[in-house]
Amino acid sequence: MKRRSMLSLLLLLPTLASCEPENPMIKDETPAAMPKVPEGAEVVTLGAGCFWCIEAAFKQIPGVLSVTSGYMGGTVKKPTYQQVCEESTGHAEVVQVVFDPKKASFDTVLGWFWKLHDPTTLNRQGADQGTQYRSAIFYSTEAQKTAAEESKKKAQADFSDPIVTEITKATEFWPAENYHQDYYFQNKNKNGYCRMVIEPKLKKLKLDH
Repeated sequence: MKRRSMLSLLLLLPTLASCEPENPMIKDETPAAMPKVPEGAEVVTLGAGCFWCIEAAFKQIPGVLSVTSGYMGGTVKKPTYQQVCEESTGHAEVVQVVFDPKKASFDTVLGWFWKLHDPTTLNRQGADQGTQYRSAIFYSTEAQKTAAEESKKKAQADFSDPIVTEITKATEFWPAENYHQDYYFQNKNKNGYCRMVIEPKLKKLKLDH
């Protein structure tokens, strides 16, 4: 069975995501700090729909040192979440993944990228729609670009529809507001979106391991 049909069951679930914080009065809207990159580590920035989902999943992968939610691919400096949601900046919601290539190869990171979202839906993941939810690989080196293009070709065999993921050189990364960081683990008991959309992704990760 093609992965496209299996993913559809999950991605068509109704979501409770919103561009508005549930209670903006208690949200820390200060941008998070830039991730630290230890010597020997690599960085890749990935767009795969809501960054809450992909951040929670990638944090579980052995060899991944840090995952930071943020924005990339737009034209406005210091974009806010609200601006990105309004599609006025051109940014995608992304996660910047810092990983140890000795413990998690770039191919391994991309392997999970293809499994954890549907790369065949243009500017959409489930009920989340808009250019900010586009599927994207922002590479840091020419070697990553070559590997990403090859990985995309191989991944196509698992999907019935064409993969629409863009492969683009990384531009400036803007960390998202603090309240978006580690969102799932901070809100899993009080946000229905976490239970309905993110938890199935984490279960899939554990099963495939």
